[in-house]
Amino acid sequence: MQRYLAQRILQGAVTLLVISLIIFLLARLSGDPLQIMLSEEATKEDYAIAAQHWGLDRPLTQQYLTFLGNALRGDFGRSIRLGRPALELVWERLPATLKLAGASIAVSLLIAIPIGVLSAVRRDTALDYVGKVIALLGQSMPSFWLGIVLIWVFAVMLGWLPASGTGGPQHFVLPAIALGWFQVAAVMRLVRSAMLDVLDSEYVKLARIKGVAERAVVWKHCLRNAMIPVVTLFGVFFALLVTGAIVTETVFAWPGVGRLTYEAVIFRDYPLLQAIILLKAVIVLGVNLVVDILYAYLDPRVRYA
Repeated sequence: MQRYLAQRILQGAVTLLVISLIIFLLARLSGDPLQIMLSEEATKEDYAIAAQHWGLDRPLTQQYLTFLGNALRGDFGRSIRLGRPALELVWERLPATLKLAGASIAVSLLIAIPIGVLSAVRRDTALDYVGKVIALLGQSMPSFWLGIVLIWVFAVMLGWLPASGTGGPQHFVLPAIALGWFQVAAVMRLVRSAMLDVLDSEYVKLARIKGVAERAVVWKHCLRNAMIPVVTLFGVFFALLVTGAIVTETVFAWPGVGRLTYEAVIFRDYPLLQAIILLKAVIVLGVNLVVDILYAYLDPRVRYA
């Protein structure tokens, strides 16, 4: 296991290096941030002074090496738009995104797993068909469209829930549902298919022959083994929720990393955008590593030599 972890960490370091180069180059394709920062009356001298101040007048190779060296020391530069350390801004917004991701995962777990299990146990019944309809609707509706509909119905028409911002638990309801509904559909389908495979296995038949209660067979023996592919999916989902909730956070004006990413792109804030993308890459790599380790605990047959 130690050798496997060392190899994965080394692969992660190489991946981060490649990502840092890609995001460094792509960020500069969005245009010159000085055109947004400076007024239309700014002279060429003003542009030259601002470019020298932010290091934008140097060759790209030198800019990248400077960025890489500072990043290794934990310094991602200062936001061009806000003038504050980029990493500090990301850490301020990260808790809000993690809370929203946790709420959306809770929605997915509470809805998808019971429906998926019951759909498999009662295959080809009315309950199974209802589950298929829910899965179809969940995978067909974009999160931003669902978010707008939820705001229109529950915030505008009924006035039950706030339409945007953060605060009490009621502020989490609409964005968590909008962000987690697609996961509900995907997890439910995966749980159903995995449960169908497990229910036909030999050890389940043996447990029933021994007289084990059906509830214990389904919820203890079958569900544990069916959760192995679900853990993989949830690892990917968590990384996507933390790193890719840009549209949902923008729709609900949620002050998280997703909305900060949108603002960094709009204002061509190179240092802030680079810090955000690298942090997201670290999260994705870390989550995938944790999922691989969990395999060994969920399934004793899985071992890493």
